[in-house]
Amino acid sequence: MHQALQTEEFEIIAGVAAQTGIQAWVVGGFVRNLMLGIPTKDIDIVVLGSGVEFAETIAKKLPGETHVSYFKNFGTAQIKTRDYIIEIIGARKESYDRQSRKPAVEDGSLADDQNRRDFTINSMYLSLNQSDFGELMDPFNGVQDLQDKIIRTPLDPDVTFSDDPLRMLRAVRFATRLGFTIHPETMEALSKNAERIYIVSQERITDELNGIIMCKQPGKGFEILFDTGILQLIFSEFTALYGVETKMGKSHKDNFYHTLKVLDNLCELSDNLWLRWSAILHDIAKPATKRFDPEVGWTFHGHEDRGARMVKGIFRKMRLPLDDKMRYVEKMVALHLRPIVLSKEIVTDSAVRRLIVDAGEDVYDLLNLCKADITSKNEIKVARHLANLEKVAEKIKDVTERDAMRNWQPMVTGNHILEMFDIRDPKLIGVLKNTVRDAILDGEIPNEEEAALTFTRQKGLEMGLQARN
Repeated sequence: MHQALQTEEFEIIAGVAAQTGIQAWVVGGFVRNLMLGIPTKDIDIVVLGSGVEFAETIAKKLPGETHVSYFKNFGTAQIKTRDYIIEIIGARKESYDRQSRKPAVEDGSLADDQNRRDFTINSMYLSLNQSDFGELMDPFNGVQDLQDKIIRTPLDPDVTFSDDPLRMLRAVRFATRLGFTIHPETMEALSKNAERIYIVSQERITDELNGIIMCKQPGKGFEILFDTGILQLIFSEFTALYGVETKMGKSHKDNFYHTLKVLDNLCELSDNLWLRWSAILHDIAKPATKRFDPEVGWTFHGHEDRGARMVKGIFRKMRLPLDDKMRYVEKMVALHLRPIVLSKEIVTDSAVRRLIVDAGEDVYDLLNLCKADITSKNEIKVARHLANLEKVAEKIKDVTERDAMRNWQPMVTGNHILEMFDIRDPKLIGVLKNTVRDAILDGEIPNEEEAALTFTRQKGLEMGLQARN
């Protein structure tokens, strides 16, 4: 422990504590991660006294450029250095109103500060005081819970979660990220207090969901949220995928657990948050498009198109960005079947060109989503599908290089057409542009400007358009 505190930052903090007579401890994630061998740049310091005044003194002594933010109403301050983000807070006592997760705060003792902590593994303190520098204070046996890989609250979990329901999502995130088990009493309290999640802002809920999604295997976290009833309250569109229906002896797969498997598969291929959201939403419209055909069984025709149209509403509800990131997810959902369809048939240059144009620079992300979507328990079948998708990837690479299709833009624009022809009906511009586009994608003409313009003139005349002199 002492060795981890032998840095200039900690020496300065300890020096200020000795100089001012204010007692200080490192607490929370830094101590937890230190014991787990996980590097961390976030340092939380609790002091018996004013966190703001303590921070002001430290900021003057820290080397290099620092940026300090003060939150005097809460008695806290944040110092950003080149290597660390140091959060300093005075020990405090919190009390909650049933209608809000924002506590009434007053100065408190160290015991008060310990009692307000969320989990035992975040409730360990390392002393920065001269009398016991580097000694560990572990009031709730957090070390043992780290060793046993258990998430539990220091006090009654019903009170902890009812006071601040966001802690329920944090419990799931920590369990998912660390590969820990949630203690049975804590797990029971998650279910019991699930509806308290309604007092948490959507932004904070989404932040925690994104944290879970960015874990190595987020499927576990979503299963816990589902089993405790929390997911049904915060993401009902997702839980609508749950369940299997059987008719005439024919069943479809459980699309909820399939989606979790796709998500976990994808996380082995990419750490792109928005591609992971694409995995979550790729089958989101299956409940709305589910039909039973006695001849073929269950079908979900058009779920990719309808799913893409659902993305914006879900992003708006979740307070996710309604920008290029959303449009990226819409595109991934809309196209997620295309490479799989291509892998099952002879791959023509024309089909590949169209896929490249529609997916653009994200075509390889799309392929990763398709690879993740292969979830059969039959290993031979999985290997065959993956091999076929690899052939599609090779074909994409070949066509891209040979036909200059990367970031493809139409060779012929509306301005080109207006310069060639006297057009009274503007709809004809779009018709002619699409004719040229299809000719290039189908390989009738090369992807070159001169050939495209010659073809445009020829087709325009065939359509009866009046050429300009």
